[in-house]
Amino acid sequence: MILCGFALVVGSLTVHRIRSDFNHEVAVSAANLAGLLQIRVTASDTLEVQPNIDQYAAPDHAFVRILYPAGNVLQSTSNAPDVGAASEVNILGYRVNTLRVALNASTGGYVLVQYGRPLDDVQPTIARVELLLVLGVLAGSGLALLAGASIARRAMQPIARLTSTAAEIARTQDAGATIPLPEAQDEVAELARTLQGMLRSLDDAHAQTEATLERQRRFVADASHELRTPLTSVLANLELLAESLHGEEAEAARSALRSSRRMRRLVADLLLLARTDVGRVAPRAPVDLARIVPDAAAELGPLSTEHELSLNVRPAVVQGDHDELLRVAINLIENALRYTPPGSSIWVSTTTEDASALLVVEDDGPGVPDELAPTLFERFVRGAGDRGGSFGLGLAIVRAVAESHGGSVTLERTRRGGVEHGARFVVRLPLAQSAPAQKDLAGPPQARDPRPPRVPAGGNRVV
Repeated sequence: MILCGFALVVGSLTVHRIRSDFNHEVAVSAANLAGLLQIRVTASDTLEVQPNIDQYAAPDHAFVRILYPAGNVLQSTSNAPDVGAASEVNILGYRVNTLRVALNASTGGYVLVQYGRPLDDVQPTIARVELLLVLGVLAGSGLALLAGASIARRAMQPIARLTSTAAEIARTQDAGATIPLPEAQDEVAELARTLQGMLRSLDDAHAQTEATLERQRRFVADASHELRTPLTSVLANLELLAESLHGEEAEAARSALRSSRRMRRLVADLLLLARTDVGRVAPRAPVDLARIVPDAAAELGPLSTEHELSLNVRPAVVQGDHDELLRVAINLIENALRYTPPGSSIWVSTTTEDASALLVVEDDGPGVPDELAPTLFERFVRGAGDRGGSFGLGLAIVRAVAESHGGSVTLERTRRGGVEHGARFVVRLPLAQSAPAQKDLAGPPQARDPRPPRVPAGGNRVV
């Protein structure tokens, strides 16, 4: 835009100058002609004009007209147009100058001398100037583009390095990385130093936070472990008191016993979560989920009398800890029992899919509310339909154990009759290397209904 503006200004001034010079040349030529012109009366009473106006006008493609004051043409060149009595004007494509020339004393009076040159004579010069200006703008723009791109590339190299480093830090989450400092002491270098200082501060804060969290995890793990022994002693004494006392004292002892057992479950849950947080891994051995599920259902037998609990178990061997995987199955089944109304059906199945073992717990209850689903596996999250007074740690333990075994747990929506109904929890664990995936002749779980026939309320069935 600057170059175009410059070209317009220069072009306008140049064209104006060229036209002004052209007009001046026409005026000078007309004045020279007027100075050279001689008109005399011959013996035959005719006027003789000197010099020859055709020869004078020919080199400049001009025309000359000599007029009487009344407008009658005395003499003119062959190409002279009728421009009237115009004076110093552009008319009919010519620049015309008209001068008054006095005749000799013997003749008396004066005549009008018109000298004109075609405006086309100056157009090629103007066109060349305009072409040069256009080419100059294009060439200048191209050079400016190349030079600007080169300068910008060099100027943006430090920014590009900062950007790539920031992206790498975001990918690796390594706040201890080093920001490249430009050699030039400019604003970019100041920005790099500021970012480096910010990363150091974030790294220090992250280290302090991790150290605090690590101390808290170890404290919870150690405290939970230490609480197990006195709780066991308290439970034993309360059980003895509940059997030996009678009346209100026995009822108080039984109430305290129930609270102590609930505390023991909470301590056990906290201990398991604390161990997974600090990365303590229990000894692993091949465990068949098909044996885990019936044990979990048997342990929850007293709670499942009002539900229809059906098991469909197939061999699925994983490398893991038996007690932790049993806790996973118990928590999932207990969660279904707690959040479904009496008479609901619960289906538990184990199978294999590719290189994974699947533990599936499904029910036909009211399902999981949409607002609860995003935080369902967080700690101390309980649904509105909790009738068992849980601590909100069951599903958090399921996720922690599944992830510590290299697997995952997901909540899937179930549909029957085109309507979402019930909840379906799927735990995926990697198969043990010594136990290849079993061929499921009935097809993949998604393509079949793994649920066995329903049984009367209060009955459990294992297939």
